[in-house]
Amino acid sequence: MSSEYKLPDVGEGLTEAEIVSWKVKPGDTIEINDIVVEIETAKSLVELPSPYAGTVEALLVPEGETVQVGTPIIRIGSGDAAATTGQLSSPGAHEPIDTNVPPAEGQNSTLVGYGPRETVAQRRPRKASASPRSEAGAATQMQVQGAFGQGQAEAADVPDSDEPPVPAQPVARSEEPGNVRVLAKPPVRKLAKDLGVDLRSLTPSGPEGTISRDDVQAAASGAAAPSAPAARGEREWREPIKGVRKMMGQAMVESAFSAPHVTEWVTVDVTATMQFCERLRARREFRDVRVSPLLVLARAAMLAMRRTPEINSWWDAGAQEIVFKGYVNLGIAAATPRGLVVPNVKDADQLSLLELAQALGELTDTARAGKTQPAEMSGGTFTITNVGVFGVDSGTPIINPGESAILCFGAAKRQPWVVTDSSGAESLEIRDVCTLALSFDHRHVDGEKGSRFLADVAAIMEDPAAALLF
Repeated sequence: MSSEYKLPDVGEGLTEAEIVSWKVKPGDTIEINDIVVEIETAKSLVELPSPYAGTVEALLVPEGETVQVGTPIIRIGSGDAAATTGQLSSPGAHEPIDTNVPPAEGQNSTLVGYGPRETVAQRRPRKASASPRSEAGAATQMQVQGAFGQGQAEAADVPDSDEPPVPAQPVARSEEPGNVRVLAKPPVRKLAKDLGVDLRSLTPSGPEGTISRDDVQAAASGAAAPSAPAARGEREWREPIKGVRKMMGQAMVESAFSAPHVTEWVTVDVTATMQFCERLRARREFRDVRVSPLLVLARAAMLAMRRTPEINSWWDAGAQEIVFKGYVNLGIAAATPRGLVVPNVKDADQLSLLELAQALGELTDTARAGKTQPAEMSGGTFTITNVGVFGVDSGTPIINPGESAILCFGAAKRQPWVVTDSSGAESLEIRDVCTLALSFDHRHVDGEKGSRFLADVAAIMEDPAAALLF
C-alpha cells in the first residue's frame, strides 16, 4: 500500500513552495519524522519530515520546481514495498522521477553543482532525523543584518566539514565534454550552488583531486546565477525572482509606497557603551554569550518605547485604527543567499539582559545555519538593522511591514570629539562615535515623538547608567 505526501502549508497561509533539494531517493527506507525534502517558501527554507514510514517509491516533483500547497510530492510505500521509478516529466505533470537517469537536454532536475546521482551510490549511514545533504544544507552561508533597502549583514563563512568528499557528478558514461566525475565536500557543493558555480567547470586544487572552497570562490566572480549559468565572456544573465527574494521585494515596495517614511539621525559618543560591553564580557554569567553594542542598543530601544509607545504600534489602514502593542517582538533583519528575512525575539521586553543576549545569539546562529522558520519571522513589532558591521556610518532603512519604525545602527569609529566635563570645560578627545538613524511612519508618529524616542535611545547609548531613569 502506498501513501502520497502532499505539500503542506508550513505557516501563515502560504500557497506555494519550491522544491530545493531532496534528502532521499527511490528505494530508501525511512521512518516517521525523517527529513525527506528541503523547500523554499516565500519566507524561508524549511525541511519537511515524513508523516509516513516505509520505502520511498517515487519523487513526484523535481528539484527547482514550484508547486502549490496540496500537490503530492513523494510516494511512500509500506516497508516491504518495492521501490519504483519513472521518467522525469515536463513541468506541471508531476510524474515520478528516476534519479538514476540523467535529465534530457534542457531539463534541470538538480541544483547547480550537485549533478545527477550515481546509479550505484554508496550512502553514508542515515541519522535519525537528518541526512548528509541536510547536514550540508545546515552550513548555508548566512549574514545577520539590517533592512537597509535590500539589507546589510554580518558575514558568516560556510565551515569546512569532516565528511569525506562525495561525487557531485556521475562517472562518465561517454566522452562528451563535462561528463566527468567531480569530488567536493558537501559544504563546498552548497557554496557552489549558492554562488552559481558549476563544479564541472573547475580545476580541482584540493587533496586527492577535490574541489576546494578557494576553487569555488575564485570562480564566483565570473559565475552565473544558479538557475542559468552564464557562458564564459557573457556580460549579463538573468535569474528568477521567487521565494524569499520575491516576498522581500513585494514587502519593501508595499511599505515604501504605503507608509510615509521620515528618517532622523543623531550622532552619539558611545565610548561608555563600548566600555560597558567590555565589563559585561568579563562577568562569569556572560562569558558564554555574545556581548556587543547591539545588545545595549536593543535594550535601550525597548526602554525608550515606554515613553513613546507609538514607536511600538501599527497603523491599521483597513480598520482605521492605531494598534498599540503591549509587548515587543524585536526583529533583527538577516540576509540569506535567497533574500532578506527578519526573524524576531518574542517578548524581548520581558527578558533580562543576559536572557536577551542569549536570545539574540540563538537567533543569529539559527539564521547562519539557514534554519529560521516562518513562525520566527511573524509578529514583529520593531526592527533594528546593523549596518555598522560593514563600516557604514548610517542609512535610511525601510520600515518592515506591520510595524511603525526601524532603527539603523551605524559603525562605531574612533574619531575626535568635543568632551564637556562637569565644570563645563571643553576638551578635544578621541572617542568611540556612531550615528543612529530612525525611520518612522509619519501618519501617526509625528516629529516630536520620533525625535524623543531617538534622543532617549542616544542618551542610554551615551551613558548606559541612564537606563535606570526609564
